[in-house]
Amino acid sequence: MGNRIQLEREPGLTRRESGGVAQHFALLGNPSMWPDFLIGQPEQPVRVLLIDDDPHFRMVIAQELMADLRINLVAQADSARAGRRLIALQEFDVMVIDLNLGDGSGFDLIEYMKSHRPAAEAVVISAMEDEQHALHAFELGATGYLVKNSWFGNFSQAVLQVVNGGASITPNLARRLLLKLDYAHDDSQKIRVANEPEKLSDREKEVLKMVASGYTSAEIGTQLRISCQTVNTHVKNIYSKLQVRTRAQAVSFAGARGLL
Repeated sequence: MGNRIQLEREPGLTRRESGGVAQHFALLGNPSMWPDFLIGQPEQPVRVLLIDDDPHFRMVIAQELMADLRINLVAQADSARAGRRLIALQEFDVMVIDLNLGDGSGFDLIEYMKSHRPAAEAVVISAMEDEQHALHAFELGATGYLVKNSWFGNFSQAVLQVVNGGASITPNLARRLLLKLDYAHDDSQKIRVANEPEKLSDREKEVLKMVASGYTSAEIGTQLRISCQTVNTHVKNIYSKLQVRTRAQAVSFAGARGLL
């Protein structure tokens, strides 16, 4: 099929007309229950770029995304080359990407995306339920890692979660990552690490634990009875103290050093 770029809606077509699927499943995500202070509203949907070289799986994901009025699937690509061109040319908020693209690596495209569109989020979809692949994706700036064939029906939720400041990880993989972090913490007690980071306050630790659990800034603010802006200020302070750039890096760093 080779290097095809597919734009989702031709000029003049409505969301319900494009693809046909959205007409049948428009209420799947129940946007009427979606709080108006969160990103992703029917009148201003989250723009998604989908890159996967498996036509069947790409169609499944595309149908689910188009069924949710809070999401606008702006374009699709079936190769690394086509994906790189879309990243450079297409405006989007979240990139949903496979790691194995035949003509290249999804890792390279995540890195390329972060250098060209640092505000955009990346959600990995992969057949590899492997801690090292997941950690590497997070190090490059991804905020979601979903394992293929175990996450049907949740791609829309993953997109909305990461664009609102959360993280989305397939549950089995998340558990294994936590165990890996626990092991790293036990091992870290045996050696002293140079240049220890500045200590987090009790409130910052509380916020970081909730971030590690996948809560968005808005959800954290509701539970702690503080504003979303205050939560984001705590998150920025955590980044500064731990010398990291993303939520995934903060969780990984803090977990490895027993800060959670």
